[in-house]
Amino acid sequence: MINLSNLQKRSTADIAKRIVQDIPDGAHVNLGIGQPMTISNYLPPDREILLHSENGLLGMGPLAKGDQIDEEIVNAGKQPVTMLPGASIFSHADSFAMIRGGHIDICVLGAFQVSVNGDIANWRTGDPNAIPAVGGAMDLALGAKKLFVMMEHLTKSGESKLVAQCTYPLTALAAVDCIYTDLATIAVTQDGLEAIDWIEGLSFADLCEISGVPMTERKK
Repeated sequence: MINLSNLQKRSTADIAKRIVQDIPDGAHVNLGIGQPMTISNYLPPDREILLHSENGLLGMGPLAKGDQIDEEIVNAGKQPVTMLPGASIFSHADSFAMIRGGHIDICVLGAFQVSVNGDIANWRTGDPNAIPAVGGAMDLALGAKKLFVMMEHLTKSGESKLVAQCTYPLTALAAVDCIYTDLATIAVTQDGLEAIDWIEGLSFADLCEISGVPMTERKK
């Protein structure tokens, strides 16, 4: 196995900024619970990206701090957030009508596993100490026009989260469009996984070895 200890992995902030690069102006974007919620802190002020929260908010801004905190204005992870000018608040039912009706352009979810054909498992690992709760993930994975995954490339035990076939309970089949990790950006195509970019000091061959699944290199 490649020694990654001497390489500078992408931080959560780095991954969030990389994802923002691929979000077009005017997009309606839902942020899943966990790492994806940090994306709200890195929206460029000169661009219009409308963040949607499944609990009923469109036009969500960065996480709230200090005097900005209003415990009644929260994201889906119950973190206090700000609202940008023109933001709107609505019912949970209306929020899911937007999701199920195909009005969300991009959803960003975390994941435990992503398969080579874009299957995603992100709600249960079988840990007896964890409370399994799929929440709105299934609706979001299938309702959004595009699905991005934001996650660490390896598990704590060093196993790749990219797999030939998911072994955890599935959230959605063939739904993922692009994967953003602390090591690389990888597109899911009809021909399999395609590496777009990866961290400095890591070769494409190294990335393939670490990932443990077939992958091609996008030609620049």
